[in-house]
Order: sequence, then structure tokens, then C-alpha cells
Amino acid sequence: MSGHPANEPILDYAPGSDERAALQAELERQLATVVEVPCIVDGEAVLTGNTVEQVVPHDHGHVLARVHLAGKAEIERACTAAVAAQGDWIALGLEARAAIFERCADLLAGDWRYRVNAATMLNQSKTVFQAEVDAACELIDFWRFNAHYAREFHDQLQPLVSPEGVENSTEIRPLEGFVLAITPFNFTSIAGNLPSAPALVGCTAIWKPSRNCYYSNYVLMQLMLEAGL
Repeated sequence: MSGHPANEPILDYAPGSDERAALQAELERQLATVVEVPCIVDGEAVLTGNTVEQVVPHDHGHVLARVHLAGKAEIERACTAAVAAQGDWIALGLEARAAIFERCADLLAGDWRYRVNAATMLNQSKTVFQAEVDAACELIDFWRFNAHYAREFHDQLQPLVSPEGVENSTEIRPLEGFVLAITPFNFTSIAGNLPSAPALVGCTAIWKPSRNCYYSNYVLMQLMLEAGL
């Protein structure tokens, strides 16, 4: 993306608007489905069989998802995979990593907006306005602005002078190991940003969502996988 990003416009979902109709259809679709939420370990969907139900907070009798919980074996495997993946992830380079998260933002600004907003409304009992400013606009801004500022500080840290026949450069070294992102229930945008911000700059991350929003966070994970993560 060239130039400084702009804040994502907030849709108002007025009666009769296209976005209201699209969101209503998505809410109805999600309410009609019970989703199996796996653990994602080393790129693989793992169904552990140790499940809990995720319900609509304002309608406890309505089950949104059956969530497969990670045990010791899955956690150990995730830690090993995160460490093993770091070399290739660093080698991908900042520009390629930034492009993935900008693709995430573009997807969320499109049809994924309704999927993520609907999941947030159902899983966290948010109003349409609360979901729109959090799950859509703020996370789109996180992904776009993070990529912009990561490029900027990388460029600013480059040496100003290279003698003739020599090219001086600075490499920003990611953390060794991995980042463990234990994310809160109340903001879908923060849940998406805490593991993805360190990933942008070359770290690997293990994401442990809040037990109160496995469902909406899984929808975000599906978006990121589609974007190429």
C-alpha cells in the first residue's frame, strides 16, 4: 500500500441500506448453524473431542459452536511448531508479511465485514454499531496502520551513509522463541491485533483467545488463513 492509510469509514446500517440487508442475512445464516471450532496447530485443524459449547450471551439456549479445547499435547506441539516456523517467517521479509496483513484488512473491508460483525454481535452481544467500530473498522485500521508504520520505522533505522563500494543496512531482529497472545473477550479487534502485530515484524505467535469469544475469534482466524497466513 502506498501513502499513509486512512481510517476505515464507519457504516451506519440504516434501514433499507445494502449493508443492513447483508448483515441481517449473515446473522440469520450464523444463527442457523452450529460450528465445530478446532484448534489450529501447525496449520492443521485439530478436533480434540474435549469440547465446550459457545452460546449467545443474550440467549443462553442458543448454541453457536462446539469448541475443541487444546490439551497438553496440542500446546506442546504448537510451541514446537512456532519455534520451527520462525526461520522461514523471518526470511519471508517485512514487505511480504505486510502484504498478508494488508490483504487481511482488504478482506475485512469487503464481504468478511458482515461475517466478523455478525459473529461479534452473536458471540459478545454487541450492537451493530459496537461491532462495526470494533470488529471491522478498528481491526482494519490496526492491520493497515501497523503495516505502514512497520515499513516506516524499518526505513528510518537504515544508515544514512554507505561508503563507495559498501552498502550499509540495518536488520530489525525479531524476538527469539514466540509471542504468547492471551487475548481479551471484549474487543474482537484487540484479539486479532495482539497475535498479528508481532507476526508482522517477524515474530511467531501462539494465540489463546478468551473462552468467552472462541467463536468470533475463530471467524477471524479463518479470514487470516484466507489472506495467506
